[in-house]
Amino acid sequence: MAEKETTGPPPPDLTKGVAAREIPEGGLLLGRIGKDDVVLARSGDRFYAVGAHCTHYRGPLADGIIVDGTVRCPLHHACFSLQTGEALHAPALDPVSCWRVARENDMLFVREKIEAPRPPAAARSSNNPSSVVIVGGGAAGLAAADMLRREGYAGAITMISADGDAPVDRPNLSKDYLAGEAQDDWIPMWPPETYADRRIDLILERRVTAIDPRSRHVLLDDGSRREFGALLIATGADPVHLPIPGANPSQVFYLRSFADSRAIVEQAKTAKRAVVVGASFIGLEVAASLRTRNVAVDVVGPESVPLERVMGVEVGRFVKSLHESHGVVFHLGQTVASVAGKSVKLSGGGTLDADLIVLGVGVRPAIALAEQAGLTIDRGIAVNEYLETSAPGIFAAGDIARWPDPHTGSKIRVEHWVVAERQGQIAARNMLGRRERFEAVPFFWSQHYDVTIKYIGHAERWDSIQVDGSFEARDCAVSYILGGRKLALATISRDRESLSVEAEWEHAGVAPR
Repeated sequence: MAEKETTGPPPPDLTKGVAAREIPEGGLLLGRIGKDDVVLARSGDRFYAVGAHCTHYRGPLADGIIVDGTVRCPLHHACFSLQTGEALHAPALDPVSCWRVARENDMLFVREKIEAPRPPAAARSSNNPSSVVIVGGGAAGLAAADMLRREGYAGAITMISADGDAPVDRPNLSKDYLAGEAQDDWIPMWPPETYADRRIDLILERRVTAIDPRSRHVLLDDGSRREFGALLIATGADPVHLPIPGANPSQVFYLRSFADSRAIVEQAKTAKRAVVVGASFIGLEVAASLRTRNVAVDVVGPESVPLERVMGVEVGRFVKSLHESHGVVFHLGQTVASVAGKSVKLSGGGTLDADLIVLGVGVRPAIALAEQAGLTIDRGIAVNEYLETSAPGIFAAGDIARWPDPHTGSKIRVEHWVVAERQGQIAARNMLGRRERFEAVPFFWSQHYDVTIKYIGHAERWDSIQVDGSFEARDCAVSYILGGRKLALATISRDRESLSVEAEWEHAGVAPR
């Protein structure tokens, strides 16, 4: 995701001094030091200077907020320590740079860059597992491996993935990459050499066929086995495959992996018309990306309003009108009955032409391994507040994990990228005996053309929706309320409000009444 160009006067040279009174408590000032964009920040009585761009998608930290000595990115809610630059909360994994700030009377001067703190020395503790095996090559798994090394864990780490590609930035597969606005080299989360540098044994195109909690090993589909001291199950979710009478498998596509996205991109190069089955987030993001490529798109779905079950009628109608303004044609209250060549017959009797059919009808958590291993299952893999399963030393994170959420007081499972990464980070620390509760407020974003919807909290149901602002102006906040309690908030063009409410809910421990 490229940054938006900014206009206006050039940022000040921070080496020449800035009056301290110009930066109020919680203030952020964008400046420069040589060729570097730098943010001068105030938290309490202390001043800090850090790199101005989030290390995830280069979001503008000067437009974020300060919370308890951290700065939070307005794009996707990454969080950095102002003192050390460390990326404390995903989706950013890499730190931002820091500079020394000198105060002379009422003037602040930014001086030399501070050397990044080294990772802690290899921690040797009886709490540390002899080795760690991670089953799955997605967000949770990679974030866990990264955090283990950042915490100084020196034991063996093995990551086993059924994919042919190393872990990738999956949200981009239906957004910028599919639209042709992101290059191939943007998609891998790490360069190939990083796995070797961090001594992470990445095994691709291999499936774990069994987990033995008692003897503490996993079996692979090639007959080999791997021992573990601690295990993270991060197998994610699989797309729901919908059988369509008459459809040739070569013309029907799903989107979950990098290979899936590449296949759709290749087909879209010559396609004139596409049918997207399912008015889900994935389906609609695919529709937007294909329209960006000038492919005509018809969306077929059984619902009467897109996204109604997840975000309500108000948001659904707005998203539908947004897509229609870009030429998408909806066929709602219908399903695909059959396919004959390039002709798609609908349940309502109509037909559509399609060079390409993409199915986005939902996913199912990949929990078969856990179930076969005898772990407790509860519409997902049941974990406690530390993300540990019913078997000691075996953790679960990401789309498969159902955990006790302190903000709703319920056990929930969500399929969000940032949640998966943050769970992987907490699970990793708990493998090392930290005993940290997973208390993050769920967050996700969805991109439709030039409109991004951001959502915090979790509302499976609600009895009222409050809209502050205007959908037409693309400036609003939508609150989801149940029994007088606000459970979730969706925003458009209100990034700071989204960040502030997230921080408020974190501190409250539960969503406020």
